[in-house]
Amino acid sequence: MMAPSDMTGRVALVTGAAAGLGRASAIRLAEVGADLAITDVAEAGLEETAQTIRALGRKVLVLPLDLSQRANCRTAVERAVAEFGRLDALCNVAGVMIPGPSATMTDEAWDLTMAVNLAAPFFLIRAAIPHLLEAKGAVVNVTSCAAFQGQAYFAAYCATKSGLANMTKALAMEFTNQPLRVNAVAPGGMMTGLTDGMKLLPPDTDWPLVQRIGSPRGLCEIEDVAETVAFLATDAARGYHGSVIQIDAGVTAG
Repeated sequence: MMAPSDMTGRVALVTGAAAGLGRASAIRLAEVGADLAITDVAEAGLEETAQTIRALGRKVLVLPLDLSQRANCRTAVERAVAEFGRLDALCNVAGVMIPGPSATMTDEAWDLTMAVNLAAPFFLIRAAIPHLLEAKGAVVNVTSCAAFQGQAYFAAYCATKSGLANMTKALAMEFTNQPLRVNAVAPGGMMTGLTDGMKLLPPDTDWPLVQRIGSPRGLCEIEDVAETVAFLATDAARGYHGSVIQIDAGVTAG
């Protein structure tokens, strides 16, 4: 994987930027010169990310928004463009993971997972398309190795991540003849707040089944995945379109 190219004078909108991969991706983009619009529901964490970006000498717009509410997706894009006058990259990193037995999954847990992991990326992309086309920009979606393998107790999460991976390819086909690149990154397990959801599994969980989703090589490094997100957002990735890049320490290799 090549390094991200210079983003000076360009603007990226990164979701889920209060912590974990979203924060690391936003900071990496700032390091290569981008100004940032960052959004998350966790306002305190979002401000911490913003402080790091400002310390790098970049401009940042903080958008504490709940992207499970559809109207907020358009608001995020509109406010970013109003602030900076352009949008060059949209990085859909925000996600939720609510594991549990399918027989007891609540409607609310299913709906929230669908809203954040699958619907929000689409509605953000829909709002951003005119601006990204004008900038000859890029969409980077963060899916998961869960898009390519069944994972016990993660039915909703797997469904959204598989859907996002295929939506990435569908959008890439749609924009094949237009100046907009659409790609995705599919990481394996990382030490982020998202994986804290494992603690929600009940005591009678079949843990050997759960452990099958891990790699003997261990967890993926957040910084490695963030580097790929940033790379795909820049012109260095001009040859990538419709790619879903797996970074999972071999989990989906066989």
